Amino acid sequence: MALHHLSADNQSQPDLLDHGWRRDPNAVPLAERMRPTTIEAFAGQGHIVGEGRVLRRILERAGRRVPSLILWGPPGVGKTTLAGILAGASNMQFVVLSATQSGVAQLRAVIGEARTRRRTGRGTLLFIDEIHRFNKAQQDALLPHVEAGVCSLIGATTENPSFEVNAALLSRTRVLQLRPIEIPALAGVLRRALEDEDRGLGGRGLTAPDGLLAALAHAARGDARRALNTLELAADLLPEGQTELTREIVSQALGGASLRYDKDGEEHYNVVSALIKSMRASDPDGAVYWLARMLEAGEDVNFVSRRLLIFASEDIGNADPQALTVASAAAQAAHQVGLPEAVLPLTQACLYLALARKSNAVLTAYANARKAVHRFGALDVPLAVRNAVTPLMKASQYGVGYKYPHDFEGNVVPGGVSYLPDRLQGTRLVEPSAHGWEAQARARLDRLTRGEAADAGTEGAPE
Repeated sequence: MALHHLSADNQSQPDLLDHGWRRDPNAVPLAERMRPTTIEAFAGQGHIVGEGRVLRRILERAGRRVPSLILWGPPGVGKTTLAGILAGASNMQFVVLSATQSGVAQLRAVIGEARTRRRTGRGTLLFIDEIHRFNKAQQDALLPHVEAGVCSLIGATTENPSFEVNAALLSRTRVLQLRPIEIPALAGVLRRALEDEDRGLGGRGLTAPDGLLAALAHAARGDARRALNTLELAADLLPEGQTELTREIVSQALGGASLRYDKDGEEHYNVVSALIKSMRASDPDGAVYWLARMLEAGEDVNFVSRRLLIFASEDIGNADPQALTVASAAAQAAHQVGLPEAVLPLTQACLYLALARKSNAVLTAYANARKAVHRFGALDVPLAVRNAVTPLMKASQYGVGYKYPHDFEGNVVPGGVSYLPDRLQGTRLVEPSAHGWEAQARARLDRLTRGEAADAGTEGAPE
């Protein structure tokens, strides 16, 4: 399906890009050649194009009528492409106007043609790019015709329509917000462009590692047009005979900009570090900011979930055992619902972890135990805790001296008992913090070890 534009004589004609592509595919930018024409080939925006979502439902009914829409989002996320897909799914004449180049006179001419076309039983789908650049008079001129159904309007804008589109026109349209394309989806677009022999660069036999394409997707900040045009330039910059894209070549194509926040680079780990340190410092504002930075940049949801799970044990542990449960539930929920809704359980967990009592006792306990293992090697298991399952084992004193904890109050042997190897007797590997459930549990254990009764209310859930 070719897009159409309005010529000087107000007649809709085939797009010059389509004509140029047919004569010489290399004369048309890669981003234009790879523009999808079906919703199945469209990348990203699952919150509006996924199964059962609003735009998918509109497409399924496009044979009857396409409602007026405002597509709001940053550059290169698919606004024009979605308008074209809607036009292709309908039987309506697709007319494109640019708000930067069209005046009231051109708008009236288009409306006149749409009114004539409607008498023949065919509707008009009017796409206005950068509709926020239409002044009040232009928007007012469009309003009655949209209201009367002379044409269906699809406006594209990078600005908040609440401020840039007249309230009256806004009330007659449905606003759909598009988001930067997620890194995995955009990396997939780049991979297809690299391998597509018909429209892409597949005929050149080029290769690129997945990490590099992900890095380019990060650098493009969710802008497919920028990502694809950079990929094409990088391919053109390759020295004669070289077929593998490198980080240096892609950086040159980006204008010398470093590939920041990629899965192998420093910026990625800087942002992750900022998230962890903010939660550790009980700074919920900083934590949610850095979480948003990661998610809005297209970070893999599973990676974020893993960081929260690790933090729940490493920096909270048994000061609040519920933290691990919250992080685990958030990870599962995020996996089930996917983006964009996945940001909600992840944010809930992030805030819980930031506000929870902190303890690194889990981390230090394992570090101490690991150090002892590596320092002293495989020390013998004390006889008292060996199972005597044969007569020979019993004769060798296996199990001698073992006291069954359930025979004592609170299930703790009075006087204290250590089943560390003999070489480590008297060594303290675990140092519980003085916070939350961990502190309560330690206090209870100390009282029972001294032979005292445990205080009521000291067991159970964290405070």
